[in-house]
Amino acid sequence: MDTLNIGILAHVDAGKTSLTERLLFDAGAIDRLGSVDAGDTRTDDGEIERRRGITIRSAVAAFTVGDVQINLIDTPGHADFIAEVERALEVLDGAVLLLSAVEGVQAQTRVLMKTLRRLGLPTLIFVNKIDRAGAREAGLLDDIRRRLTPYVVPLVGVRGLGTARARLVPRPLDETAAGTLAEVDTDVLAAVVDGPPPTPDDLAAALVARTADGSLHPVFFGSALGGQGVTELVEGLSRLVPRPTAPDSAEPRGTVFAVRPGPGGERTAYLRLYDGEVTRRQRLAFTRREADGRTTRVPGRARELEVVGRPGAATLTAGNIAALRGVGGIRVGDRLGEVTDRAPQFAAPTLETLVRARHPDQAAPLRSALLALADQDPLMHARPAASGSTALLLYGEVQKEVLAATLAQDFGIEAEFEPSRVRFLERPDGTGEACEEIQRHGHVGFWATVGLRIEPGPHGSGGVFTYETELGALPRAFHQAIEETVHATLLSGRHGRPVTDYRVTLVRSGFVGPLSTAADFRGLTPVVLRRALERAGTRVYEPYHAFEVELPLDALAPVTARLAAHGAQFGETTGGRTSWIVTGELPARHVREVELRLPGLTHGEGVWWSRPSGDRRM
Repeated sequence: MDTLNIGILAHVDAGKTSLTERLLFDAGAIDRLGSVDAGDTRTDDGEIERRRGITIRSAVAAFTVGDVQINLIDTPGHADFIAEVERALEVLDGAVLLLSAVEGVQAQTRVLMKTLRRLGLPTLIFVNKIDRAGAREAGLLDDIRRRLTPYVVPLVGVRGLGTARARLVPRPLDETAAGTLAEVDTDVLAAVVDGPPPTPDDLAAALVARTADGSLHPVFFGSALGGQGVTELVEGLSRLVPRPTAPDSAEPRGTVFAVRPGPGGERTAYLRLYDGEVTRRQRLAFTRREADGRTTRVPGRARELEVVGRPGAATLTAGNIAALRGVGGIRVGDRLGEVTDRAPQFAAPTLETLVRARHPDQAAPLRSALLALADQDPLMHARPAASGSTALLLYGEVQKEVLAATLAQDFGIEAEFEPSRVRFLERPDGTGEACEEIQRHGHVGFWATVGLRIEPGPHGSGGVFTYETELGALPRAFHQAIEETVHATLLSGRHGRPVTDYRVTLVRSGFVGPLSTAADFRGLTPVVLRRALERAGTRVYEPYHAFEVELPLDALAPVTARLAAHGAQFGETTGGRTSWIVTGELPARHVREVELRLPGLTHGEGVWWSRPSGDRRM
């Protein structure tokens, strides 16, 4: 049986989870429809997700249609969890982008479509809520062509739109569809221009091919609650999304795209396998890229293995997803084998906050809980800070609310968060070297020799530690002490900001056999490294956001003036008939202020989108 891994993506409240419930119910995978309002849905199984009515973590559910098993991956819709969405995209074979027929194209919808088009992922558009008052068809299709992509072909129409009697009617592949296909398919273009005209079979074949390469998007209409259009959507998925093919290789390769904590701290990891096979209790070797750029290996063995949608299966085969249990320390993003990095690249969080326990006696448990949560999710970086607090990196304020609820519910800890601030970074500006020799008297200095050189590394490389000294010249514990201390010391640079994209080399080392300890090297390394960093110098970099703002015609001048005053660098300005779309980059420290001022400058009609886009030297 073939398998398709399909993601459902949308802005908040478009109906993702309701559509997932309907697909599972209609296929017989569940015996009753869950409700977001009632908090009994299949995929939002966390208490916080049910209470808030939003999806926070990617979830997987499966159903079978004919000879195809479809694994549905329900992803978050809130902008603060865009990184969770992007981590899931790399394991998909195709996607359904969900819109509301009432609210139409939202800022977050455009963010998602940009990512899907960049990846070339086969994507079907499903317009939900056709039975709601205010639902639109022709006008919404115009908005989709103008604000998402011009290359769409609607495959169904709607009668009784906006009423409980809304029903679907098939749309033939007519001249309008041929015109759209001609823009993305050279064979259809030749037939339209030179003749003979393309036949319905020609157009159907082009529709399949261009959907498969992500250049064109079929549009379906329906209602997740009422069930209209869901059968047509499923048929479209099985017909238009190509089945994955695995290369011939005996070595298993895959990606961990979600991790769910369980009782007792055990984790359930969801692994998408691209190649090879995995069986229960098989020895596995995962590769992990650390937050500072280093690559480490995580060995393990799955005590339990459950193939999604195939109860009782003892082997995970290429193209499928399995839930693994018993692999200690496994995290989202870990790669099984030497997997080519297919993941979408997205910037690290740009906001930092400090967390403290409301009750002083919970300070230590709070720090342990935050470090444990961060260990499960590599995009939530946590580190100890002064006065018993913990520093956290986040994407947005909603993450704070969810984290506070998680700490209270799962750990019984009441936490207080300081206002978020933008996180600046330092990078080495040159090369610096320093060395400190062994002090010959035990009561002075350290029984250690350490010489270090620091220099700039490639942008995005994080922190790298290497050796020029002969390996084995120091005991392993001393080597480890130096390396760990280097990375810990560079959490704060010359200007008090974390240092990144550096390369530190151990150029000299020495010890005295019966006297030296790892503590000597941990104590001396910061002294030498600080001296080398002072000689190299550092520059401070501030994070930027790429932005896109849609404005009414009369708001262009005041909004662009405000953006320019905050240091925006403009990209393209398009539109001009009904609205303007302005793109560019803006220092992250000004994003919140612009968001707050935009409604007043645009009479409430402006739509703002932004996301981290790297940093620039101040």
